[in-house]
Amino acid sequence: MNIKHPARSFVLAQALTLAATFGALAAPEDYTFKIIGSELHQGAGAAITVSPTDLRTNAPASDAVIFTTRLDMAPEGMEGMTTPVEAVASGIPGQYQFKADLAMAGDWRFQIAAKVQGEAETVQGELILGVKP
Repeated sequence: MNIKHPARSFVLAQALTLAATFGALAAPEDYTFKIIGSELHQGAGAAITVSPTDLRTNAPASDAVIFTTRLDMAPEGMEGMTTPVEAVASGIPGQYQFKADLAMAGDWRFQIAAKVQGEAETVQGELILGVKP
């Protein structure tokens, strides 16, 4: 490498050092939503607990703000069959709990959108929930 400008070389070296020290910025693809807990059963007030997880560290994102949810039976070919989802307080950091009435057994699709602190873009996820009778 032919360096004609020592100042540019110094700035480049500093930038590379900072990048190596702090790592690359996260992207929405660096997160996933994981279902936490036991089997879900058909009925009113089913508890659904999820954890947005940083795939780089496998640590839960305890500072997420979940602002959109949708629960439907799209995997069963019934996307129009939806049910309201209600946020419920969770005492465990990194776990977010919801309550929904699951009218039928089968596979339900749970779509989630969240803002994670320090992440400029929205983190989105889709979980398939197997609901037993």
